[in-house]
Amino acid sequence: MAGGVSLGRDFGRLWAAYAAGTLGTWVAFNAFPLLAITVLHKGTAEVAALAAVGAAVGAAVALPLGPWVEFRRKRPVMIAMDLVRCAALLSVACAYAQDRLSFAQLLLVSVVVAASDITFGAASGAFLKALVPPEDRLVAQARFESTTWTATVLGPPLGGGLVALFGPVAVVVVDALSYLLSAAGIRAIGKRESPPVRTHGRRLGVGDLLEGWRHILGHPVLRPLFFNVVLVNGLIMATAPLLAVLMLGPLGFAPWQYGLAFAVPCVGGLVGSRLAPPLVARFGRHRVLLTAGVLRVCWPVGLAFVHPGVTGLLLVMGVELALITCSAVFNPVLAAHRLDLTATDRVTRTLVAWSVTTKAGIAGLTALWGLLAVAVGPRAAIALAGVLLLVTPLLLPRREVGAAVRD
Repeated sequence: MAGGVSLGRDFGRLWAAYAAGTLGTWVAFNAFPLLAITVLHKGTAEVAALAAVGAAVGAAVALPLGPWVEFRRKRPVMIAMDLVRCAALLSVACAYAQDRLSFAQLLLVSVVVAASDITFGAASGAFLKALVPPEDRLVAQARFESTTWTATVLGPPLGGGLVALFGPVAVVVVDALSYLLSAAGIRAIGKRESPPVRTHGRRLGVGDLLEGWRHILGHPVLRPLFFNVVLVNGLIMATAPLLAVLMLGPLGFAPWQYGLAFAVPCVGGLVGSRLAPPLVARFGRHRVLLTAGVLRVCWPVGLAFVHPGVTGLLLVMGVELALITCSAVFNPVLAAHRLDLTATDRVTRTLVAWSVTTKAGIAGLTALWGLLAVAVGPRAAIALAGVLLLVTPLLLPRREVGAAVRD
């Protein structure tokens, strides 16, 4: 089976570093809102601003870093981003210990962490392209996807236990230390990285900021995939807070039931990520991308029919299980395909552009659907998002055009 392929010791260290950072992130899930509410006594508006402004400003800060990172060795950048995140998070713990924590500091740290996340992700994508040969990239991406869903299952319960015992600052410290472990794992990679060659020997300019989008929008395969992913992710995430309001409010589900409804289906992420390599080996990359891309949007409309009681809870779990399983097949195939279709000297800028646009799309659609829910109610807004998702497969590339670029 493709999932059992050995990708070498260096990939193993990169994978371990990714696992450490990802688990730390999920252990600290919602730590900043908890600190804002329980320590700083902030309200809904401030908590919403913490999530929205931090992500949006962080994306804006990361944007000019893409061209800068493109023509530098990626491993030092990844280590630096890990250390920056560690230091930023530890500053929160230190301020808390001295009773000097402020909302402004939480906001600033959320910006720094968001920008570092995007920069690290883009640099690691470029590094993976150089580290792993083309024929093994899908297996590598599937292992990252599997790790993400494992951390999603394990992290929040572990974090909840730490918060109950030691308070929300404890998970912030764990998250900070996870980035130290990640930096150590990346530092231990033995492969020597050659300095990237600057194209045309010219200095970087304003046009380099747009190179990622220029490549995406000019590519016959990446362009439809890009619009599809931005819209699908935005519509799915836009309904998440509305579903929480509906389930925890009028429908009367307890918080533990709400958590269970989204924790158990994450098992589908492990299943889907394991299925991706053998499915591609049997049916081909394009057919799997198209099929999984269609199937992953067939389910969310069912959330509009959630109702009280056990059957309502099972309905949410079933929809989420199907959605996550199909997404876990689609995501690693997309990630590997995107690397194959992008030249080495454009990978970082392409990944930054993709990530920034996706985050902006989620923020914008979440705000829009919040206003829509006020006007028509959360159930109707969830139903509309589900119907619109059914149309998004029209954006998927129908034919397999374009070829992988030479590494």
